Amino acid sequence: MSAPVEQVAALLRDAAASGRPCPPVRDRIADADIATAYAIQKRNVEIATAAGGRIVGRKIGLTSPAVQQQLGVDQPDFGTLLAAMAVPDGAEIPAGMVLQPRVEAEIAFVLDRDIATPGLTVADIVRSIAFALPAIEVVGSRIADWDIGILDTIADNASAGAFVLGGSPRLLRDIDLRGCGMRLDHRGEPVSTGAGAACLGHPLNAVLWLAETLVRQGEGLRAGDIVLSGALGPMVPATPGEVYEARISGLGSVRAIFGEARA
Repeated sequence: MSAPVEQVAALLRDAAASGRPCPPVRDRIADADIATAYAIQKRNVEIATAAGGRIVGRKIGLTSPAVQQQLGVDQPDFGTLLAAMAVPDGAEIPAGMVLQPRVEAEIAFVLDRDIATPGLTVADIVRSIAFALPAIEVVGSRIADWDIGILDTIADNASAGAFVLGGSPRLLRDIDLRGCGMRLDHRGEPVSTGAGAACLGHPLNAVLWLAETLVRQGEGLRAGDIVLSGALGPMVPATPGEVYEARISGLGSVRAIFGEARA
């Protein structure tokens, strides 16, 4: 393991453990190297699993063209979901669980087949999905003030923090994944709106991109994996003590409930 990988991975772990975000890490990653940023992410996932954490799936980020343009990139990114990040619908997300939390509504897919072969098509993705659920991803950044570029967010596990899944699974044939509308409410008022088309043109396009990327890296997706396919609308800063509810046409609703800030 190279020195920059170990050093940056430790810096991000320290920020998470202390609750104090660190400065951007992109200048510590030589030559704007995305592969090194993913190596940093992988190192911290390895440390988490060695300590008893369990991988339950993947998340896809940067699926919005507007966000890609903002960060000067032309591709999405991905992170790893751990069981400790999962919060049941209706349960409270403890204050401090996620640094600088923001919420975004997404479609989650749960797989019942492995996806680990090259030459994939959307049909392969459809055959491998057991059902879909509405989801709220609570993204967070170990980087101070969300001052991030592509290398920062990849190294920081694609800014993964927590996620909440709805409890009513739907088969793909019962949902218009591209056209489904999304509304994210706070105190009964919409704070973010969007549709399936905002996620790389179609949420299944995002899952295909993820599967192809993982296969090229010698990995893949596995039966039972949860895949958070990407935001359907803009992310919104989360306020302690508040509730955010996402409704997605054909999928139902899901809530993220934030605990009061600690003194």
